[in-house]
Amino acid sequence: MTALFALATALLWGLADFGGGLLTRRLPALTVVVASQVLAVIALGAVVLGTGAWREAGPQLWFAVAAGLVGPVAMLSFYKALALGPMGVVSPLGSLGVVVPVAAGLALGERPGPGQFAGIAVAVVGIVLAGGPELRGAPVQRQAVVLTLTAAFGFGAVMALIAQASSSVTGLFLALFVQRVTNVAAGGAALWVRTRRGAAALPAGTGPRILWGLLPALAFVGLADVAANGTYSVAAQHGPVTVAAVLSSLYPVITALAAFVVLKERLRTVQAAGAGLALAGTVLLAAG
Repeated sequence: MTALFALATALLWGLADFGGGLLTRRLPALTVVVASQVLAVIALGAVVLGTGAWREAGPQLWFAVAAGLVGPVAMLSFYKALALGPMGVVSPLGSLGVVVPVAAGLALGERPGPGQFAGIAVAVVGIVLAGGPELRGAPVQRQAVVLTLTAAFGFGAVMALIAQASSSVTGLFLALFVQRVTNVAAGGAALWVRTRRGAAALPAGTGPRILWGLLPALAFVGLADVAANGTYSVAAQHGPVTVAAVLSSLYPVITALAAFVVLKERLRTVQAAGAGLALAGTVLLAAG
């Protein structure tokens, strides 16, 4: 069950990142984040009301609040790092966030077997290579490296926090709702500050109508991201966090494959090799 839900997480996160990347070609990145999360809050709010999940409110929800605060910071750091580039360095470094939940699992006493340790090592190398690291070229700005590592730590911290935010299915719905409300509050505040400083929330010459046209895509990104957090939490609760975290972090492979299928982007040799290693690591983890 852990492997199944973790791989579902990788699929959902990978498709959400691909969709978000396409949307940021039409809208500012922060607007995409806030708008997609607002739609997720509406959907989750209906689920929480329908299931009576609010009855499971408790101290564990502070983990969800923390995840909701860390998430937007990580995402914005990642987008800013991508702007400074090069993407071929930023993307693989960003995937190193998997180290955080793996370290948390080890600290809590998990001890994967030799085969699983080998699978973790192979998969992590594959994940980094799947991003297509640029091994040659101009030096990378120090700020880009710092921002990328900040984002990586943030992404990993969200994985570790959300796994601790609930212990039941209905409790998970409530935890995800709290996390998304916090996301919207933090992201909305950042968007308000940016607009006050003169930055545009929407492309020049457009109005709110552009959001209506992109509503299905925004809803998909927001809901896929929520679902991924949910499947990851289930995976982490029903098996070793070390295994769940590594398998869930295969999402860069999914994003690269989606770009290959939909946008006809060719995979670089290093990306193809990374995808192969990631899949080999997956087999080792599942067999262990």
